[in-house]
Amino acid sequence: MKEQHTSRQSFLGADSDSQISSAKIGIVGLGGGGSHVAQQLAHVGFSDYVLFDPDIVKRHNLNRLVGGTIADAGARRKKIAVANRTILGLRPDARVEAQPRRWQEKPRRLRECDIVFGCTDGFNERRELEAFTRRHLIPYIDIGLDVHQVDDEPPRMAGQVILSMPGHPCMWCMGFLTERAVQREAAAYGKAGIRPQVVWANGVLASTAVGIAVDLLTDWTKSLRSRCYLCYDANTGHVYPHKRLEFLSDCQCPHYSPDEVGSPLLKRI
Repeated sequence: MKEQHTSRQSFLGADSDSQISSAKIGIVGLGGGGSHVAQQLAHVGFSDYVLFDPDIVKRHNLNRLVGGTIADAGARRKKIAVANRTILGLRPDARVEAQPRRWQEKPRRLRECDIVFGCTDGFNERRELEAFTRRHLIPYIDIGLDVHQVDDEPPRMAGQVILSMPGHPCMWCMGFLTERAVQREAAAYGKAGIRPQVVWANGVLASTAVGIAVDLLTDWTKSLRSRCYLCYDANTGHVYPHKRLEFLSDCQCPHYSPDEVGSPLLKRI
């Protein structure tokens, strides 16, 4: 089974199989983006997962939920159950901890991960995830997609993939998180309506994010070191580094102090 899955990934390095299979991966959100991420990680050979999502499968999810079926919607099956089925269908020996709840209810499980993927819609959720992963020195990969329309112009579909590495620029430094953004929750899919046809765009973002995770573990490109903020213009099919990266300095991230790591301590007063 292992040879069948990974024999053509030898370019990743001699130890890549063990590096990938031994890494514990957290995924928060198993909808359109997270379901793609889970599937692709399983194809690559990842075998240890912690999944968080309290939502159930609904019919209007099926045009973007990888692995979801009409039967799943009829049974009101949890999205993490679909992801679990997808992973085990590709990696029968995988260890999957599927939590049908918000990650904040069992953060200790996420703390044990080597890499965490955030596939959520809200800016506040992203803020909390990044703060958590920074405290526990865990690389965090965020993906997101939205559709906007101005007046009579064609709808614009755009997304991002951001790597937040402890000790390096965070999503505040990169300008993705702002005070204005966290004070309001962004609509899940902007002007796309209740049945957005975005499965192909989610696939691009998820593929890019999974590629970053593989590079973090294997260093096969010898180029990914810290900052990474990629923009995706679905209308033109382009993925490119955000302009803000040109103006970031190499100084210590001012938003997360290197002293503020580990579990918070409660003092008796």
